Amino acid sequence: MLSSVLNGERAILVNITIIRTFVRLRQILSTHEELARQMEELRWRQSERRQQIQAVFETIQHLIEAPPEEEKKRFGFPTSKACSITAE
Repeated sequence: MLSSVLNGERAILVNITIIRTFVRLRQILSTHEELARQMEELRWRQSERRQQIQAVFETIQHLIEAPPEEEKKRFGFPTSKACSITAE
């Protein structure tokens, strides 16, 4: 307050420095608000992505746990020795 009342060169420089400091402080605070908004947006996106990734993992787990297929019946003639016909 005193620097704005005094007319000396040093008082004027101090007053300018104080005003610049407050302007810079206001810029920093507005930047922090913007950063806070961006962080909140990132958190929201991360939550959304986490849900999508969880759904993918659940689908993969479901596919891994799928019951094994039944043994397929073979077509054709049997090839084991017990079933073979021998000529006498």
